[in-house]
Amino acid sequence: MPNWVEGYATPRPSMRACVIVFPGSNADAEMIAALAGAASTPPTVVWHTETALPADTDLVAIPGGFSYGDYLRCGALAKVSPIVPAIREHAAKGRLVLGVCNGFQILTEIGLLPGGLTRNRQMRFECGDRYIRVAARGAFTRTVGAVWRMPVAHAEGRYVASPELLEQLNGEDRVAVRYCDARGEVVDEANFNGSAESIAGIYGGPYRNILGLMPHPERAVDPRTGGADGVELFAAAVATLAGGKSTSALV
Repeated sequence: MPNWVEGYATPRPSMRACVIVFPGSNADAEMIAALAGAASTPPTVVWHTETALPADTDLVAIPGGFSYGDYLRCGALAKVSPIVPAIREHAAKGRLVLGVCNGFQILTEIGLLPGGLTRNRQMRFECGDRYIRVAARGAFTRTVGAVWRMPVAHAEGRYVASPELLEQLNGEDRVAVRYCDARGEVVDEANFNGSAESIAGIYGGPYRNILGLMPHPERAVDPRTGGADGVELFAAAVATLAGGKSTSALV
């Protein structure tokens, strides 16, 4: 895999990223490759039993998979891992956190994102490409209305939230992406897992610096493997950091 999608012109400042790996993580290799392509500094790998992040970490990524075999429920055991307090501290400083699929589930379990993820509406594992539409600007999304095609692979990706929480998320512009059709229309037919209001990802944190989403951007960074729409998400993170190591200007 090349360091970056061929022909994509963007500055490449150093981005100090790390990937948190739990027992059962299975998308860590793709996340490492995507982050290595996004900036000039390769990411470090942090095992869940560590108690601290590498010095001056800019971005923490929690990849997909089945942490602890999804026993009890997705992310329920990962939330007591020794590395979790360091992730919380990192997020509280306004630094970037990205949780994809199982990473999204873990972020809700550890309280960095509200709501929860439960069984898909049709009660089966779903795997394939789906369309999502950017609904809010933040550390990982720069163009509201952009339509991305990305792979999904989950059985418990249906986002659930109370009416009060949904009102809050909408009012604070923290719904990051919604499932849509190829034209960008948010329609029920595109909401394959039955998520509340077609939500595919949400923002959290003081400056919309925490993103959890179910689709896999790290598996969409090379046209030779089916598409490169995920590049835009990682490029936005690099651009956020290039703008001064803070996301406060995005709010």
